[in-house]
Amino acid sequence: MSLPSPDPQSRAVVTGASSGIGRALAVELAARGYNLIVAARRGDLLDTLAGEVTDRYGVQVEVRVVDLSDREARGELSDEIAGRNISILCNNAGIATFGAVADLDPAYERAQVELNAVAVHDLTLAVLPGMLERATGGILVTGSAAGNMAIPNNATYAATKAFANTFTESLHGELRGSGVNVTLLAPGPVRTEVPPVQEQSIVDRLVPDALWISNEITARGSLDALAKNRMRYVPGLIGKGLSLAGQFSPRSISAPIAGAFYGKLGAGS
Repeated sequence: MSLPSPDPQSRAVVTGASSGIGRALAVELAARGYNLIVAARRGDLLDTLAGEVTDRYGVQVEVRVVDLSDREARGELSDEIAGRNISILCNNAGIATFGAVADLDPAYERAQVELNAVAVHDLTLAVLPGMLERATGGILVTGSAAGNMAIPNNATYAATKAFANTFTESLHGELRGSGVNVTLLAPGPVRTEVPPVQEQSIVDRLVPDALWISNEITARGSLDALAKNRMRYVPGLIGKGLSLAGQFSPRSISAPIAGAFYGKLGAGS
């Protein structure tokens, strides 16, 4: 099964499109001829993106400035895309926190659940009836290798990504033969360029440069995987290693190791 061909009346939706993987997905979709709806909180960055891809690829780009962790704001976007011809949905928006959950801001943790998990569910259910009626479409969800394991000091993020991972792969099975492709993107660390030494995190310092994978490669590979209706796409050696460790290592072993590592992130080490 392939993806719907670009059409003047249809749109590909990308959430979290202002930076990172989301921005790269929007650019890659535009390069493939798809008109876009891009959503994120940062309107200035979305406007810049829209101008760049319109000038370069001649596609139409609609900007939606929205905080998808807010149920009311998210409901407006859900209602809109439920009534439109959405050919591809890239559920990409997400946030993370590090540190013991008892020490973190409960409101921000709740927003993380809303954004990383509930928004994925809401937006998917908004576009799914139309895709099934047309017997064609594609849904890409950005989960994480972190969703395969227990991670102390990254508890809310790991739990929400576990939902994203399981929901997407379950939906993939449900929709087999329907014409609607569903793929989980489960990356490890991704970056575009090497940050200055003074801005490097512990992850930047510990992971060799050659093992990082870029946003652009991640976006291209994930859309190719979606076109082939692959259940899961894991880019890069780091992501593959984390995915295997999370799936096959006993949690009594992997959780303390991961917790110690992510505890350093929470401490800003």
